[in-house]
Amino acid sequence: MELKRGIAVSPGVAIGPALVLDTEGVVIAQRTIAPDRVPDEIRRLADALKLAAEEARASREALSARIDPAIAADIGSILGGHAILLEQDHRLREDVETQIRTQFFTAEYAVSRVVGALVRRVGEGGGAFARLAADFRDLEQQLVRILTGDRLDDSYTGEEAVIVLANDLTPSETARLPKSVQAFATESGGPTSHTAIMAGALEIPALVGIGKFLSDVSPGDLVIVDGDRGELVIDPDDATLARYRSAQRDSSGLSGVRIDISPTVPADTKDGVRIRLLGNIEFPKEAEHCLDRGAEGVGLYRTEFLYINKVTDPTEEEHFEAYREVLTAIGRDRPVVIRTLDIGADKFSSLSGLLTGEKNPFLGLRSVRLCLKNLVLFKTQLRAILRASVYGNLRVMFPMVSTVLELRQCRSLLREVQEDLEEAGIPFNSAIPVGTMIEVPSAALLADALAKEVDFFSIGTNDLVQYTLAADRNNENVAHLYHPADPAVLRLIRMVVAAGQAEKVEVNVCGEMSGETMYTPLLVGLGLRQLSATPRKLPEIKRVIRHLSIAEAEKIAREALRMETAREVGTFLREQLRRILPDAAD
Repeated sequence: MELKRGIAVSPGVAIGPALVLDTEGVVIAQRTIAPDRVPDEIRRLADALKLAAEEARASREALSARIDPAIAADIGSILGGHAILLEQDHRLREDVETQIRTQFFTAEYAVSRVVGALVRRVGEGGGAFARLAADFRDLEQQLVRILTGDRLDDSYTGEEAVIVLANDLTPSETARLPKSVQAFATESGGPTSHTAIMAGALEIPALVGIGKFLSDVSPGDLVIVDGDRGELVIDPDDATLARYRSAQRDSSGLSGVRIDISPTVPADTKDGVRIRLLGNIEFPKEAEHCLDRGAEGVGLYRTEFLYINKVTDPTEEEHFEAYREVLTAIGRDRPVVIRTLDIGADKFSSLSGLLTGEKNPFLGLRSVRLCLKNLVLFKTQLRAILRASVYGNLRVMFPMVSTVLELRQCRSLLREVQEDLEEAGIPFNSAIPVGTMIEVPSAALLADALAKEVDFFSIGTNDLVQYTLAADRNNENVAHLYHPADPAVLRLIRMVVAAGQAEKVEVNVCGEMSGETMYTPLLVGLGLRQLSATPRKLPEIKRVIRHLSIAEAEKIAREALRMETAREVGTFLREQLRRILPDAAD
């Protein structure tokens, strides 16, 4: 038996035979054509672009048959967006054609050269940039396979239940996985990739970033994917297999997805303290899923989908309609926290070239830094947020704030936009609550000062962990260092909660940590009374809360804070969860 650890991106446990896929991409040798063949080669490129877009639409339709069509339509923009982008973006298309016309390269080599260079450039940024790099890698593979005739082998579309193991899976490949695929695990990838997002939508267990392991497994080997613990078990021994099979037979299983708790049941502790549970959403249609899973509102509405794979930046009206749709679905009494743009400059046509020469984009121009650099971009979003605020309980939140000055600049700009709307006679909520993300160590250390400037905090544990521990969560080489239970992270969270309590500022946690039941007692014990997570995780979090008392949670937090390593804390928290819920993960 071999045990491999990776990054859990979709919960649950699956047991089955391994199906090993060769998905490491296609390497294209440098080849040239005769000058008189240039027009034919450019036509071949155009045909490939058209076919790639058609395949993307077919993948989207296949996905709609498996999940909620509304969400599938939104996720489908991921599948088709990059192919359509290259089809419509004259700048990128001209770069490929220029390689054909001036260097007489074949279409496939020109695509590989141009898109490959783009992948390398944006991939150096890590974090949010890794998602864009993966999208372009997907684009490159699709086009090259079409141009070379080396089409992806679809022989794994059989009916036998299997677990897919691969070096990596692109979003389009993930969308084509048949229902017989019970789970997947990959050597590469990170938790915020589009592939990870789709795994969650398909509700199949998934691990990424395991590192090299394919040489250790043969097709047909029995494997276990544990999407709760982030473990891949190859050729399990009898005791391990029996334990996992027993857990699968339990209707609760190891995954919160199977927990059936009425959405009307409150998330109250055993001693009657209400913990407010909110949903994290990426697309407007997910608002309905928040209500279905018992959320009391939206704690994090990511707005980056409006920009991804667009030839032009979204208009104010596009922003407004997306925000109004969520507010209308959630209702006037429930809060909706809209996070302003949280991504790098590489996404925007209006900022093309801004990152040229930037040595470390991961620590460079992103989030509020980018917005404060381009006020037109920022004001467009703020105007739409304010206009939508009359349709419900909307709150605005600024991400990646690292200094008090940055926060004050954001608030000042918000006031300017409010004045502009007032002069134009456009209605908005003049008392809109304003919050900031706490996701870099400097913000946590300055939480007492920041609390005097805002109405609420939201702790983004994903970035807080990686910036505190200097470990990129998308890098499998340092994944072992990235751990939410590290004592340094826990102390920062305690500091932020104390600062919020002193100024009577609401404190929420909206990172992956808040969606893992292992951390629920700890977070409640640290003083959190509000948690925000992916909607499908809310029922299990609620179940843990309803089996917990505040005194019990505070004792767990005190014990954890006395520990010196993440491993100690993790082991302790798992033991406590087993004690609180005897039928939970073993």
